[in-house]
Amino acid sequence: MIRLLLLLLLAGPAAAEEVVLGLSRDEVSITATFDGSEILFYGAVKREEPIPEDADLEVIVTVEGPSEPLTVRRKDRVAGIWINRAAMRMDLAPSFYAVATTGPLREVISHTEELRHNVTIPQSIRAVGEVEGVDDPEAFRQALIRIRAEDGLYQMLEGEVTLEEETLFYTRVELPANLTEGLYGVRIFLTRDREVIDVYRGEIEVQKVGLERFLFKLAQEQPLVYGLLSIVIAIAAGWGASAVFRALQS
Repeated sequence: MIRLLLLLLLAGPAAAEEVVLGLSRDEVSITATFDGSEILFYGAVKREEPIPEDADLEVIVTVEGPSEPLTVRRKDRVAGIWINRAAMRMDLAPSFYAVATTGPLREVISHTEELRHNVTIPQSIRAVGEVEGVDDPEAFRQALIRIRAEDGLYQMLEGEVTLEEETLFYTRVELPANLTEGLYGVRIFLTRDREVIDVYRGEIEVQKVGLERFLFKLAQEQPLVYGLLSIVIAIAAGWGASAVFRALQS
């Protein structure tokens, strides 16, 4: 009995408002014809007390793909030729990151809370590794964000979460065709007066299936066999095209 009371005391009081979330799908299959997908996030706010009137409720949805190390390089033109000059090593950068909110980010969450929970895209990029002649590291970080945003891999969707009666919410996040396989972390933040009052966490599995998965595993686990198979296929395709061409000429 004493142990039970101690556990209850350590657990602390339950959140006054909590997220109850649903997903249109919790897995995405990448096939040879995969050209992107859309995930619908919908949920409700569970509460034991009347809706507070001192501040509006806001919702933030983040989706983060597997992180990976990479190097960002800057090209400069020398004697009419573009060459790589400076480079910056990113220790970890998410392959995909989307942030959707009910309103402008600065009106939804304070800067302190944003930093504490690593909500935005720049805060998800870890760049404390090797720097090769870099005068302005932030410029490289912003360049990576800009390039991946153009490819649909980094998305800032302010005002794209719909909240009804401070109870029901929903939003959509587009997943591009060039997704990285792995687990995608989902977080839902509830905020009032720009302070986080509850956080929900979940996962979406993205994986290759069918022929795509077979070729991927073959390339990773048996690269020699994969290389030989590629050569055989290329020779067969070339021979077949040549045979068709000769048949048309005769």
